Amino acid sequence: MYVARIPNRTSPPAILIREGYREGGKVKTRTIANISHWPAAKIEMLRRLLADELPAGGPQGIALLRALPHGHAAATLGMVRKLGLERLLASGRAPARHVALSLAMIVARLLDPASKLATARMLDPASATSSLGALLELGTVGEKELYAALDWLLGQQARIEKVLARRHLANGTLVLYDVTSTWFEGRTCPLARFGYSRDGRRDRPQIVIGLLCAANGCPVAIEVVAGNIADPTTLQSQIDKLKQRFGLARVILVGDRGMITKARIESALAPAGLDWITALRAPAIRALVDQGALQLSLFDEHDLAEISSPDFPGERLIVCKNPLLAAERARKRNELLAACEAALAKVQAATRRKTRPLRGRDQIGLAVGAVLKQHKVAKHFDLVIDDDRLAVTRNTAAIDAEAALDGIYVLRTNLADDRLDTSQTVAAYKQLATVERAFRSIKTVDLEIRPIHHRIEDRVRAHVFLCMLAYYIEWHMRQAWAPILFDDHDRAAAAAARRSIVAPAQRSPAARRKAADKRTDSGLPVHSFRTLLADLATVTRNTMALADSPQTTFLLYPELTAVQRNAFDLLALSHKL
Repeated sequence: MYVARIPNRTSPPAILIREGYREGGKVKTRTIANISHWPAAKIEMLRRLLADELPAGGPQGIALLRALPHGHAAATLGMVRKLGLERLLASGRAPARHVALSLAMIVARLLDPASKLATARMLDPASATSSLGALLELGTVGEKELYAALDWLLGQQARIEKVLARRHLANGTLVLYDVTSTWFEGRTCPLARFGYSRDGRRDRPQIVIGLLCAANGCPVAIEVVAGNIADPTTLQSQIDKLKQRFGLARVILVGDRGMITKARIESALAPAGLDWITALRAPAIRALVDQGALQLSLFDEHDLAEISSPDFPGERLIVCKNPLLAAERARKRNELLAACEAALAKVQAATRRKTRPLRGRDQIGLAVGAVLKQHKVAKHFDLVIDDDRLAVTRNTAAIDAEAALDGIYVLRTNLADDRLDTSQTVAAYKQLATVERAFRSIKTVDLEIRPIHHRIEDRVRAHVFLCMLAYYIEWHMRQAWAPILFDDHDRAAAAAARRSIVAPAQRSPAARRKAADKRTDSGLPVHSFRTLLADLATVTRNTMALADSPQTTFLLYPELTAVQRNAFDLLALSHKL
C-alpha cells in the first residue's frame, strides 16, 4: 500500500491511497481512499509511514484498530488460488457464498483443525483469530452456514475429483490405492460400525476411508464406507471410478496384499482390463518354498530375483529380501515370544498357588486364550492343559520355519517386463508408503480428522472430502517448501546413492546435513510443516486509522523475517493478498 499523487491538467493533483494485488497472474492496482482533502502534513506523515520512513519520534495520531495473524492464511489461501482450486469450486453456477465458505473451511483445516462451530468463530469478524475471514470478505459467519456449504461441497465431489484425475492421471499411469479406518464418536451414523481398527480403538465404531493417489502420492479421490466393510470389497467402486468417471481405459493399480487378492483379480481387475501390482501373503510364500519354486539360496548373493510358478500363470513373481526388515521382524518376534512366555508363566503360577489355585481345564484355557489373543504367537507354542496344570514349550520348528522367511516378500503383477522392469515394479509397490503418509497427515499430525461428531452420513463423507482437499493443498506446499522443511529436498541424490531398490530408502546428503544441523543450506532454521505455519502466523495484518479520521482505514504489514520471506518466495506468492 502506498500514497499516489495523480496529476490533473486543470485541477490540483489527486492524492490517493492505493495498493497492488495479483489477479490471474497479472499485477493490478486498486484505490482504497481519496485523501486529497487532507492537509499536506498529514498526507506526508501517512506516506512516510506506508513507505517505512517513520519519523524519529514514531507515528503520531495513528491508531491500530485490529491486528490478526495473517501470514499462514496468506500462504495457504495463495496456494489454493495458485492451484486453481478457487476457480474449480466456482465454476458453473456455484453460489458465491458456498464457494467462499468451502474455501475457508479447507484453509482453516490446515491452519487450525477444529469443529465447525470453532471454525465459524475463527472466521467471524467479531471473534476472528486469523485474517482468513477478512481475506475472503466473509463478514458474519454462522455454524449453520458452514454446514450448508459442506453439504454443497459434497455435491461437487465427483466433478472436482474428475478434474484432479485429469490433472494427475493418464492412461497407462500408476495409481496407488489403500484404505485406513478411523474411530467415530457416537453411534447414530449409519457409516459407524464396529470393525477392524488400525488405531487400536476397538471400543469405538469405525469408518473406512479409501484414498486414490497418483504415483507421486498426490491425492486424487477419496471415498468413505461403513466400518465393517472388508478392504477388498472397496476395490470394485474404485475400478468403476477409474474406468467410468475418470475415463481411463488402462491404468496400473497398485495395492497391498490385503487389498488386491486372487478373488478380486479374477472378479474385478481382469474383467475391467486393468493391470495391477500387489504382494503375496505369508502362506502363499511358504507354499512357494515348499514347492521348490522359491529357493532361499537365491539370496546368497542377490536381494532381488524373478521366479515363476504354475499357481500363478501369466504372472511375474518378484522375490525380495531386505536384511534390515529381517532383523526387525526377528526382534519383534523374540520380544513377543518372551512377553507371551512371561504371561503364560503367571497362569502356570496361578495353577500352583496354595490359596484359591486356578482349576479346571475350561478356566485355565480361558486364561491362556486371553494371553495368546493379546500376543498373537499361539502357533509358536505347544500347550498341554489339564484340570490342575499348564505345560508350555516353544515350538522351535514353527519358529525356525517362520524365521527362514524373515525379510522376504514376493510381489506379483500381470505386467510384462518391457512395461516395468523388476526394479521399477518394486519401486512402484513401495510408493504405497506415500498413501500411508497421507493417512498419517489426515488423521493425526496436520489435519486431525478426528474427532468426528457428524451424525448424518453425507456430512461424514463431506468432512472427509474436505480433509482430502486440505491435504491436496498441503502436499503441494510441502513440495515447494521441501528445502526449508525436514523433508528430503534432493530425492535424485538419495535415489542415486541407493545400492538396490530393495534396500531401505536413504536420505540424501543434503537432507542428512539439514537434519543434523537443524539449518538449511542458507543457514536458516529448519521447520516442520506445522511450525513453519506457526512462524508465518506471526506476520500480522494490521488495520490502521488516523486518530482524527477513524472512518478511513488502511492495512499495514510488518517486515518479513528471512525465514518468512524465504517461505513466500518458494511459493512464488506475496503475503499481501
